[in-house]
Amino acid sequence: MPAMHTHFTGFAGGVVIGAALATGALVTGPLVASDAPVQAQKPATAAGTSKVVFENARVRVKDVTFPPGVTGMHTHDLAHVGVVIQGGTLEFKYPDGKSETAKLEAGGVGFRDANVTHEPVNPGKTPVRVIEVELK
Repeated sequence: MPAMHTHFTGFAGGVVIGAALATGALVTGPLVASDAPVQAQKPATAAGTSKVVFENARVRVKDVTFPPGVTGMHTHDLAHVGVVIQGGTLEFKYPDGKSETAKLEAGGVGFRDANVTHEPVNPGKTPVRVIEVELK
């Protein structure tokens, strides 16, 4: 099994724990939005967009679109669960020169730890859309 696939398997393997944590955070706490207003659509990276659609003391939920091409290097400060809305392929490039390719199918889910820095690249011809549930 190639190293990239193993890394992605770990990404996908954390989904159950991440989804359970996210569900627990949403179900056990009151669903009250924070005092901060929901932000309008803004750039998440150089070319992608990210829109905060819900936020409270425990989670921040973003609707993220990766258009075809490079979206820019960025760091995720919070661990998050991603739910794929519109699938496609994303290549993740890391500062250490490593990379991985993820074939994302609509309805698929994945988990990333906090403090991950990467540059997503969408080599396809259509956008990839993901709902990210960040755990505070």
